Amino acid sequence: MIEKQEYNENQIQVLEGFEAVRKRPGMYIGSTSSEGLHHLVWEVVDNSIDEALVGYCDEITVHICKNGSVSVTDNGRGIPVGIHKKLGRPAVEVVLTVLHAGGKFDNEGYKVSGGLHGVGVSVVNALSEWLEVEVKRGGKVYWQRYLFGIPENDLEVINTTTETGTKITFKPDETIFLETTEFDVNVIRNRLRELAFLNQGISITLIDDRDETEIFYKYDGGLLSFLEYLNQNKDGVSEPFICSEKKDEMTVNIAVQYNDSYTSAIYSFANNIRTHEGGYHEIGFKSGITRVINDYARRYNLLKKTDPNLTGDDVREGLTAIISIKLPDPEFGGQTKTKLGNNEARGITESIFTEKFMKYLEENPESAKKIVNKSVSAVKAREAAKKARELTRRKNVLEVSALPGKLADCSSKDASISELFIVEGDSAGGSAKQGRDRHFQAILPLRGKIINVEKGLLDKTLANNEIRAMITALGTGIGEEFMIEKTRYHKIIIMTDADVDGAHIRTLLITFFFRYMRPLIEHGYIYIAQSPLYKVTVGREVFYVYNEEQKDKVLAGTGNGDKHLKKVIQRYKGLGEMNPTQLWETTMDPNERTLHRVVLEDTNYEEKVFETLMGDQVEPRRKFIEDNAQFAINLDI
Repeated sequence: MIEKQEYNENQIQVLEGFEAVRKRPGMYIGSTSSEGLHHLVWEVVDNSIDEALVGYCDEITVHICKNGSVSVTDNGRGIPVGIHKKLGRPAVEVVLTVLHAGGKFDNEGYKVSGGLHGVGVSVVNALSEWLEVEVKRGGKVYWQRYLFGIPENDLEVINTTTETGTKITFKPDETIFLETTEFDVNVIRNRLRELAFLNQGISITLIDDRDETEIFYKYDGGLLSFLEYLNQNKDGVSEPFICSEKKDEMTVNIAVQYNDSYTSAIYSFANNIRTHEGGYHEIGFKSGITRVINDYARRYNLLKKTDPNLTGDDVREGLTAIISIKLPDPEFGGQTKTKLGNNEARGITESIFTEKFMKYLEENPESAKKIVNKSVSAVKAREAAKKARELTRRKNVLEVSALPGKLADCSSKDASISELFIVEGDSAGGSAKQGRDRHFQAILPLRGKIINVEKGLLDKTLANNEIRAMITALGTGIGEEFMIEKTRYHKIIIMTDADVDGAHIRTLLITFFFRYMRPLIEHGYIYIAQSPLYKVTVGREVFYVYNEEQKDKVLAGTGNGDKHLKKVIQRYKGLGEMNPTQLWETTMDPNERTLHRVVLEDTNYEEKVFETLMGDQVEPRRKFIEDNAQFAINLDI
């Protein structure tokens, strides 16, 4: 039973102002790119989720409007509207106009909170062209509007009601978010789905007026439903394990299931915030599962006396795990502030999990045996992978003989300016080598398609000549030995033909980087080169165009000129059709080229996409293609 707590203007504490928000928005929302734009939505939604955490809210609606605004509505208690004693203004206005003003600092308004900093909604207000707040509380409906964070009017009573709740509608300021103010429905959808999984029984609705879609999320199964969703494209090896327990004001919820894959996926959360960099709760879980499985294997002689203990990597092979803890006063650190720093979370998480998981193994001997056997098999694969890694380990001086891919290195040793083009085929590789700037551009041609790493063990992956060539050229090592600081190039550019085979090679390469060198993607080092589809010659003028729309514009733009000018359209089937000069001008010249950076926005979603597209099961892949065929462009068929 959730303890109900009083929440009124007395819980709103003022710490300091927010004068610097508009001047340095990145300090508060990370960036002013698409990621920062969506952070505004998370800040408002998190306030509604915090109401749910203390038992006052069970319905949330996020509405993307055609005019570029977003509204978030909940049926919580409503932001307090009484006059704040210190500032003499309504508490809701204080919350929206004063940085670090909120009910989350003394644990009286909220015992557990995700939006713990209290800067959230005021920062959203400061970075919005306009914002409107509507509060249903005490039988009345209150309303106020703000322009660039400044109240346009006093708080007004506009109606009566028997309901409670808060609705905040805001339109991001285009002078702040110069890159884009267009909300990505997929990004929002994935986060809301995740929140619905983590908060069992809460109803979350997403409405997008732009294409008139409405999606409803509610999962009465909580983490079990989340586990089923994550593993739906995999074959389970064990029965699902679920535990939930509260100790010392900390609630620990964990879901675990093993599948037939060779990778592990651990999703950890603290107060609904995804802890991408882990933290003490994840350390406690990992320590606990390694100890429990070793103890069980020893007790039932599934490990020989002479066998060494299973390592953490061994017991996590094929593991999908969700760790969700809720605690007062969370401390976040790390590069992206997504690493839980509360030391007490380690011991509590480990003690709760080990006790429950040992009981699960005892009560499910068939699943327990399969888990141990899979871990023992992982030992053999690890030893084989270790031998394979030794073949790819980079020495102090790059040995050309170790590079069957024929690396043509650049002369610069400064990784920050150096680029590696991974090129499809020897023909295109030859043109790239001749057309490049040798000072900072290196070329590594690939012969054919690399192995699909989603379907193979690491030792088989490392036996592939092309993959070994890439690892050696990059200098980072792989797996346990991977070190991002040893990267020899800060731009790794995948350059393939603009056809179906080229797209497949790109997907295989990105899958490899995602599975075995993910920090390269996280640090923004992986790019895709966009090569032209057409060369359009009009008289003596030459135009390189990258899609059908550009081609039509070029032809339309030359239509009013000399009608006798000869027009020639050449469709490029591959990079090898371009001579070195053309390849440089269109695809490699930093002043002219177009590069698309590979970014991770939602690893839950991206994990599933890789599993669907590159995994063993055909039916999920067929459905994905059918569902997304309408979005395909520039098909080469």
